[in-house]
Amino acid sequence: MALTPSERVLLIKEIGERLGGEEWPLIDLTLKQFSLPWSDEWPGDKDAYVLAMIEGSEDSTLLDLARHVGFRLPTTSPGVDPPFWRAGMLRLFLTHLATHRELAAKLQEALWAYGISAFVAHNDIEPTQEWQTEIETALATCHALAVLLHSHLHESNWTDQEIGFAMGRGVPVFSVRFGQDPYGFIGRFQAFNGAGKTASEIACELFGAYRTNKQTEGAMADALVHLFEESDSYGSAKDRIGYLEDLRVWKSAFSSRLRAAERSNSQISAAWGVPDRIQALINKWKGKGD
Repeated sequence: MALTPSERVLLIKEIGERLGGEEWPLIDLTLKQFSLPWSDEWPGDKDAYVLAMIEGSEDSTLLDLARHVGFRLPTTSPGVDPPFWRAGMLRLFLTHLATHRELAAKLQEALWAYGISAFVAHNDIEPTQEWQTEIETALATCHALAVLLHSHLHESNWTDQEIGFAMGRGVPVFSVRFGQDPYGFIGRFQAFNGAGKTASEIACELFGAYRTNKQTEGAMADALVHLFEESDSYGSAKDRIGYLEDLRVWKSAFSSRLRAAERSNSQISAAWGVPDRIQALINKWKGKGD
């Protein structure tokens, strides 16, 4: 992939900010692993050092290093990044009956607060698009599927096919019961009672399941770091750092991403206690991430 000058500048900037937040030994180790220049002596700060060492890199090296520190160039290719998924979030396909699309829409909205982008066919497919193709694309790119189990769901021409597609891919399939018990193969998967609960309550339970499930905890961790980076108030920064403190997995790029977020987002840096909690998290996971 040949990068444009603008793309190179964007990559170099992001890498400089993220890798520059690490300690000197780790910075030099990373540069060496990517066969980039490094120096025992440097008169300036770490960000400037990283920029100087990487600015002449080949395009492929810049792309690999950017992925290592947790950054990817935005793409508009629907085959790679379907437009109905919110960037940086865990991708959840919601299987439901058309008669319950209002509940599905409310659940979709409630899940955004937890870094989960839910695909709801009646909301996310444009009238001019080939709807079956879009549904297949969503099923092929989702991290998980949740079934809203209302009466007569099994009679639908499509819901069982959606469930079978997801199970064939091996993604986790959870059920939310609304008067209908899980049936067939989905009967052996985790189920939640949705009767009498609000969309927000159901969203919270699904969130708890996805951040502890072995198949989704990694994608959920990525989503929560992204959610924290996008904090738009002191309150949201405090809530979201709490989610990160409960993570059971940690990627090596998370530490530099949190430092970069603190530097660039005033809602994070000025939120009382949050910078200290960021440092405590980094210390907790030091040497333990992948």
